Amino acid sequence: MILLLLHITKIWIFELTDTFFDKIEKYSKSLGFQDIKVTNFSDFNIYSKHLREFIKNKFYGEMNWIKEKSLIRENPTNIWEEAKSALVFGLNYGPDYSPFSELKNKKTGYISIYARRKDYHKVIKSKLKNIGRFICRNSDIKVKVFVDTAPIMEKPLAELSNMGWIGKHTNLVSKKYGSWLFLGIILTNYNFNQSKKHKINNCGTCNACNEACPTNAFTSPYKLDARKCISYLTIEHKTHIKRKYRSLIGNRIFGCDDCLAVCPWNKFAKTHSDIKLDINNNLVLQPLKSLVSLDEESFRKKFSGTPLKRLGYNRFLRNILIAIGNSGDKSLVDCAINKLEHNSSLVRAMAVWALFQLSADRFKEEKKLRYSKERDLDVREEWHEGNIK
Repeated sequence: MILLLLHITKIWIFELTDTFFDKIEKYSKSLGFQDIKVTNFSDFNIYSKHLREFIKNKFYGEMNWIKEKSLIRENPTNIWEEAKSALVFGLNYGPDYSPFSELKNKKTGYISIYARRKDYHKVIKSKLKNIGRFICRNSDIKVKVFVDTAPIMEKPLAELSNMGWIGKHTNLVSKKYGSWLFLGIILTNYNFNQSKKHKINNCGTCNACNEACPTNAFTSPYKLDARKCISYLTIEHKTHIKRKYRSLIGNRIFGCDDCLAVCPWNKFAKTHSDIKLDINNNLVLQPLKSLVSLDEESFRKKFSGTPLKRLGYNRFLRNILIAIGNSGDKSLVDCAINKLEHNSSLVRAMAVWALFQLSADRFKEEKKLRYSKERDLDVREEWHEGNIK
């Protein structure tokens, strides 16, 4: 949960003033962070209220860890009672093109922009550890480091620090970097001066992000029902994806960027400049036929060190088969048939669905051979549903 607690013997001491923060900022930017801000927690209660509402509505779906650690999330001091301020770090990962063009290529798998590279948790954690050591070597300050892995709400801290504002898509928006920022947090036991206040929310009447959502996952501006979100469905959801969402998923096999990519503030965004976050071309527009042919060992090797690996092989195939079903490419019929005998019922069920989407005739042929032998109720239901339509 807590990545790092540092309190290292000092080499020299800077005066604990804004001058010291300037030193931290300069060092942070030398490591590749584009933005660093400071906030305390005096106005955090409004975000706690939003969190309680999110949990009350059960918008978290299968992400039970959100509910289980919700009380800790309500204030950073609940995770570390000595905390007095948070240093918020932003690392730009903006693409130099519009992701929407890739959604038109139905024969390939779309992977979310953030996941097309080395796992950002590892990249940012390493940088924050170095900053933590820098702070502790040059002061009496204690720190704790977090990168989206502990029960701490990064986006509210980023908004309070004036790095940007939480947009209607519930993600941070920056005037400089649009919707494309990785966030990292260092809590400190020193009360740094709050970053300069300015007008926070600049969404105005724009509602493009909510309107762009393929599954209408936003119940209203600033409120997301994660259970309907394609990113949640393809990454966090562990079981069968409801039929009503499958066709809407299109060729998205890991995540969705629609609400981020459509944000008009992206026109001011810069492309990322950190070589450690360079996009892995092996993860861009890969043919579905090649992806569905990967065995488990090849899957692990291909996606080693990337966010996709944590998806697991069976859920990966589930997502690929949904994309195959949405492709309209009849040359992929045999790819679906080849997965009808897979040892995972999750995979078999989606193979049945994909087959029916591509060829009703081949579906009927395969059903005659397999339906009576199938014992899993979910898979049998897929065969049955196809027969009804």
